[in-house]
Amino acid sequence: MNRRTLLYGLGVGLLAAPLAAEAQKAGKIARVGFLSESDDPGPERPDSVRPFPVRTLLHSLGWVEGRNLEFVSRHAQNRSERLPDLAAELVALKLDVIIAQGSQEALALKRATSVTPIVMYAPGDPVAAGLVSSLARPGGNITGTSLMFPDAAGKRLELLRELVPSVSQVAVLWNPQNPSTTMDWRETQRTAQVLGLRLHSHPVERAEAVPEALKAVGKEGSQALVLLQDSVVVVTSKTTADFAIANRLPTISAGEIYVRRGVLIGYGPSLAAVGARTVTYVDRILRGAKPGDLPIEQPAKFDLVINLKTAKALGLTIPQSLLLRADQVIE
Repeated sequence: MNRRTLLYGLGVGLLAAPLAAEAQKAGKIARVGFLSESDDPGPERPDSVRPFPVRTLLHSLGWVEGRNLEFVSRHAQNRSERLPDLAAELVALKLDVIIAQGSQEALALKRATSVTPIVMYAPGDPVAAGLVSSLARPGGNITGTSLMFPDAAGKRLELLRELVPSVSQVAVLWNPQNPSTTMDWRETQRTAQVLGLRLHSHPVERAEAVPEALKAVGKEGSQALVLLQDSVVVVTSKTTADFAIANRLPTISAGEIYVRRGVLIGYGPSLAAVGARTVTYVDRILRGAKPGDLPIEQPAKFDLVINLKTAKALGLTIPQSLLLRADQVIE
């Protein structure tokens, strides 16, 4: 455990005690739902990042299953077409609040209800996606956190150039159907122009399109690969990472989940920090706050994660300047 994580954990622990006491005194059973496009993670797997620990985080704020909390989850098993039906199932349960894991989940819930409070966990741009009218005053029944921070996309190209100064052509895997990813793509283009990099765009709107896109990458002369944050790109990231290693292409992406699957470097918002902030919205709504009155938070903490095993497979030496700045190094 690194020093930042320890200090953060101590802070949560200090806050949890009085909140837990208040929740226990209230004697209310809170009914919380959770909707995710992904599969049910179950026990942690070696090739996956730790899942969003909703129950643990709620417990830290005084909401304990079997005492004052009923928790219901639905997972689409990576089949986005199932989200509308699962959203309708959760809404029909008349829950106090439902957590949406990302933009697609939040959109499915928005179509299913305008009454039940919805708390977003880590969508991209909720305004561009049509989820809320503004970040400062979302209005309606939706609030929560967002991963929207387009400057991070440009920072990834800068990190790539720092790692491989000779790089001149870069392939980009991205989903143009995702409004947040489209914003990242524009920022990537802007930064590439400043750095003098030539980009090769590879739009992928579904997982089945990724293998064909990777074949094109292998033929075009790109010297590195950028993965822009999106559920399609996440689901196929292990395949992409294996391809990149086989073709000796340094890869950079949004964060830890990609790097644990073999991507070389990840830079993006800390999902642990975003998750901890997300459950505070759930807590406030359960205590009487209206979602439309709660401003949506953008990320405040960013993590740099490096996979040394992948670096070795690529025959790359990570500069000491990058290693010293890394929040996490995977060996």
